[in-house]
Amino acid sequence: MDTIALVPNNSLITETPEEGRQLAVKLARLIIKLTQPDEEKRKQLRDVYGNDAMMLIAVGQTVATEFATIAAANNYWQK
Repeated sequence: MDTIALVPNNSLITETPEEGRQLAVKLARLIIKLTQPDEEKRKQLRDVYGNDAMMLIAVGQTVATEFATIAAANNYWQK
């Protein structure tokens, strides 16, 4: 299996909250890729979670947790 960089560029620092949110989504996706490295299996599972409200809520919660961590690392983008 290829090595996956779980923190791109080894940093959570972003210029804006929007970039922070994009990073949060990317981090959540990287965890899924690490957990299920088989691309075909991930494609098969998209139909399952894409139609399950509770699974979609869980995805949102994961991204929110990642974003909270990134926001704190960026001092909530206060100058």
